[in-house]
Amino acid sequence: MKQAMLIASGGLDSTTVAYELVNQGVVVKPVFFDYGQHCVETEWKRLNEVLPNGVEPPERIDISGIFKGSNSRLVLEANLWKDPVKDDDLYIPYRTMLFFAAAAARAQTLGIFDVFTGFINSNHAKEIDCSASFLNGLDELAENVGVVRFHSPFRYSSKRDVLEKALELKVPVGRTFSCQAASLFPCGACPNCVERLNALHELNLI
Repeated sequence: MKQAMLIASGGLDSTTVAYELVNQGVVVKPVFFDYGQHCVETEWKRLNEVLPNGVEPPERIDISGIFKGSNSRLVLEANLWKDPVKDDDLYIPYRTMLFFAAAAARAQTLGIFDVFTGFINSNHAKEIDCSASFLNGLDELAENVGVVRFHSPFRYSSKRDVLEKALELKVPVGRTFSCQAASLFPCGACPNCVERLNALHELNLI
């Protein structure tokens, strides 16, 4: 039976990939990166709640020291009643590249040669490292480095596309978490929350 590593966060996109892989009979090993994000414990808790039956327990890897001192609002949680937060504040350069490199290294160490992610073709101006063109570039780079191959099945998809697939696979959508600005409850105003709410509206779910 085929094995795959999944970069998992407890969010809708990566969780849907997990369900799809299990549906295809793939043995999934989830890996979760603690990069110092303010919502790390909420993400970790939700991840352990939403993974489908039959998936290995997720492995948590601490890379938070790399972003120590970052002023990103993904690391330093804002007081949303007082602090102004812009899209530019919700970004950490090189984070996605680091995820891919660390996951590839861990996967090859374990004898796994396919790494999956849930990244979608983001429309956020600052999330250029989640765009389809960026992910395609990483594929080309990886071909010259090692044997691990990256797979981002939603790289050309919208949040609505992912939500439709999640509903088809019976993903516990309401338990997934991907807010960028608040650590305990979805803020409803950050780019991730807005994108999710728009998808729910488009499918007449709210």
